Amino acid sequence: MDNFESKEYANMDFTSIALIKGEYEDCQFTNCNFEGSHLSQFNFIECQFSNCNLSNIKVDHTAFRDIQFENCKMLGIDFSVCNTFLLEFQFNNCQLNFASFYQLKIKGTSFTHCNLEEVDFVQSTIEKGRVTDCNLLHAQFDNSILEQTDFSNSVNFAIDPDRNYMNGAKFSQDGLLGLLTKHNIKITD
Repeated sequence: MDNFESKEYANMDFTSIALIKGEYEDCQFTNCNFEGSHLSQFNFIECQFSNCNLSNIKVDHTAFRDIQFENCKMLGIDFSVCNTFLLEFQFNNCQLNFASFYQLKIKGTSFTHCNLEEVDFVQSTIEKGRVTDCNLLHAQFDNSILEQTDFSNSVNFAIDPDRNYMNGAKFSQDGLLGLLTKHNIKITD
């Protein structure tokens, strides 16, 4: 496997010229298009992706260790098949609709200002994470560990406290209705 360290990739279209399979450490990817690319069995360590299109990439056994995603389009990625050893990533202002984190242990992960519509968090562990200022329309939580996770200012979620572990989770007052959805309660001013 080829090794690439401290390299910068800007304005690259990896849909026409594939990224070389290898280990990328401390690399920066800016304004790059990876849409539909096969990044399976790649290793990304301490890398940053900014303003990239990563929609529908394949990440079977891909390692993401201390990765920052900023302003990225990441539709439909199945993270549940990536390498879970030392898995760590953060998302800021990203479009993650239809992504899957099914059964992943992503303790401490931060999703800030993200669109998380129809994302699968079933049986995932986001303990001590941040899911702040996010849109969670139709996101799925079931048997998920959300203890001490901050959901402040997130909207459109429906999380059943009886079906998830939520001790110490934090919600904004405006978001409390999302915890009562199954009861079909109507709250008026």
